[in-house]
Amino acid sequence: MLSIIGIGPGGKMRMTLEAIERIKNVDVIVGYGPYIDYVREFIENQEVFQNGMKGEIERCKKAIEFAKEGKEVAVISTGDAGLYGMAGPILELAQDENIDVEVLPGVSSAFSAAADLGAPLMMDTALISLSDLLVSYEKIKERVRAAAMSDFVISFYNPRSKGRTEYLKEAFEIIKEYRKENTPVGIVRNSGRENFSYEITTLGEIDFKKVDMKTIVLVGNSTSFISNGRIITKRGYDL
Repeated sequence: MLSIIGIGPGGKMRMTLEAIERIKNVDVIVGYGPYIDYVREFIENQEVFQNGMKGEIERCKKAIEFAKEGKEVAVISTGDAGLYGMAGPILELAQDENIDVEVLPGVSSAFSAAADLGAPLMMDTALISLSDLLVSYEKIKERVRAAAMSDFVISFYNPRSKGRTEYLKEAFEIIKEYRKENTPVGIVRNSGRENFSYEITTLGEIDFKKVDMKTIVLVGNSTSFISNGRIITKRGYDL
């Protein structure tokens, strides 16, 4: 059995019991080095295969190889394995292999961050990664515009790196064409992990320098507002 496991944002308290139980009972654990560290306390005698950034396909192939040898394998993804995670490539690569594959859900970073902020995702939402490693920047901007036009609450993954310092700012310029400057914005860093922090600001006042790859940025829609230090998006009830 090859299990593709979402371990949540990285802290033990936001992992599912199913994920913990499966990790404890496999023969091999496969993952990106820092993600392996998140589950280190559950590793006893299991074999571990880990590698670095941009090694996703190597990890997928190695996990399939272990499974074909008859080993119980757990592939670790942060957040939910089916959201920007390892589930897609493994299922593609394993299509013609005679192995059983299961996907175990996890708490996505956007949902974890939303809980930290209050209730910003009470209406339709869009999740957008600003990383252009696998998707062209032009396509990303098209998706930002479509989400902004449709009044989706927007959660930005991979919002700002050393090589992409302007993408989030440019995304906000697009959103400003459709939303007011006082639209609530939440910046959540290390949600569910050590050194957690969050800040609530607005579309017009955000300090982009406070955003990095360890943050999730949530932008409210036309019904979102700030109350008692939390972001609330109206569901539509007559309250």
